[in-house]
Amino acid sequence: MRVVFMGTPAFAVPSLEALVNSDHEVVGVVTQPDRPKGRGQTVVPCPVKELAVARGLSVRQPDKIKSPEFLQQLAEWKPDVIAVTAFGRILPKTILDLPPMGCVNVHGSLLPAYRGAAPVQWALIHGDTETGITTMLMDEGMDTGAVLLQQTVPIEPEDTALELGARMAQAGGALLVETLTCLAVHAVVPRAQDHSRATMAPLLKKEDGVIDWTQPATEIANRLRGLSPWPGSYTFHHEHRLIIRKGRVDANGGLAGGSVQRPGTILAVGPTSFWVETGEGRIEVLEVQPANKKRMSVEQFLLGYALRTQDTLSPQPERCVL
Repeated sequence: MRVVFMGTPAFAVPSLEALVNSDHEVVGVVTQPDRPKGRGQTVVPCPVKELAVARGLSVRQPDKIKSPEFLQQLAEWKPDVIAVTAFGRILPKTILDLPPMGCVNVHGSLLPAYRGAAPVQWALIHGDTETGITTMLMDEGMDTGAVLLQQTVPIEPEDTALELGARMAQAGGALLVETLTCLAVHAVVPRAQDHSRATMAPLLKKEDGVIDWTQPATEIANRLRGLSPWPGSYTFHHEHRLIIRKGRVDANGGLAGGSVQRPGTILAVGPTSFWVETGEGRIEVLEVQPANKKRMSVEQFLLGYALRTQDTLSPQPERCVL
């Protein structure tokens, strides 16, 4: 089939790569305009554009996807189907109705679970042990279209959103090609979602990263995984902001027998980790990232930073009283 691909971030790259390597013909790629990035605010292309240019594909980056000029370009490509993976914009009805075979979306959950912009992250935050990929026929709703194919993806105990997302992206590329191949020969029947079972996975904000130490240790550990690498789970030691990059529930009883302290209290500081009281249980912190510095092990961190037993970590900066 003639395919127009729409996608933007790294999660979408395996989908485009799989299409290019398949028997389908990618006649055009649509992605977001180049954006400034990093401290220097240098304008850089997105991952999908980089791959498309390297493969010699025709690329369009419209500022407005409803513009007559862009819609005309889409029509001139004459796609049988439009494949969409993490494009980043809601498609209007004019685009949804353009290809004869419809618009097929690759979504990072087993719909109707986790509709929305951050399904990988919320599956981890909620402590799920498995998730998956869904391909669906897009409609005007938010991930409400009819399901085509689904594939389960197990969640490993140490997975972060970065690691799980990378595996799911690869699975999504393979499932997309399989879906289009089945559509081409009418070998897949779309099935409506059970909307009563729908759950949401809203876009994450920077403030979602603040650690509430009154929560149970298991919930905090799940948030550490789900919010890595962005926005990161952060707390304050006095006036200093710390991103907790890696931590785990203290399940081995290393601090068994100690009295329960106020949540956020540092219970012990070892050579390679430190322990924090929570609303239920304790978190062992293994990696941190101080403000304006790189991620580092606790062992490296303690070489230049004073962290003491009975110090308190809190959601807001506190003035250090000597």
